[in-house]
Amino acid sequence: MPQIAQMSETFASQLFWLLLVFGILFFVIGKGMVPKVMDTVGLRDKQIADDLGAAQAARDAADAEEEAWRARENANRASAQALVGEAKAKAQATTEARLAEVQAGIDARLAEAEARIAASRDAAAGEIEAVAADAAKDIVSRFAGVNVDQTAALGAVKKAMAHG
Repeated sequence: MPQIAQMSETFASQLFWLLLVFGILFFVIGKGMVPKVMDTVGLRDKQIADDLGAAQAARDAADAEEEAWRARENANRASAQALVGEAKAKAQATTEARLAEVQAGIDARLAEAEARIAASRDAAAGEIEAVAADAAKDIVSRFAGVNVDQTAALGAVKKAMAHG
C-alpha cells in the first residue's frame, strides 16, 4: 500500500505541522483570547453584583421611606380623628346648650299654661259655686219658703263641695 508507505515518510512532517498549529492555536486562543474573555466575564459578574447591591439599597431606602410615610399617615389620621372628636364634642355641647335653652323655654311656657289652667279652673269653680249657691238659694226659698242670704248659701255650697 502506497498510502501507508507515504505516511511513514510524511509522518514526522505532519506531526511537526500539527504541533505547530496546535501550539499557535494554544498561544493565540489560550493565552490571548481566553484571558480577555475571562476579564469580560469578571467585569460582567462585578457589574451584576453592583447592580444587585444598588437594587437592594434602593429597596431598603424605599422600605424606609414607606415606613416613614406610614408613620406620617398614622399621625395625620390620629390628628384628624382628634379634630373630628373635638368637633363632635363642640357640636354636642352646642346642641346640649340649645336643647337646655329650648327646654327652659318649654318649661316656662308649660308653667305659664299650667298657671292659666289653674286660674281658669279656679274661676270656673268659683262660677260653679256661685251658680250652685244661687240654685240652692232658689231651691230653699221655693221648697222651704225661707230666704237665705247669698253668703250663707255660698258657705253651704263650699262645705258640700269640699266633702265631695
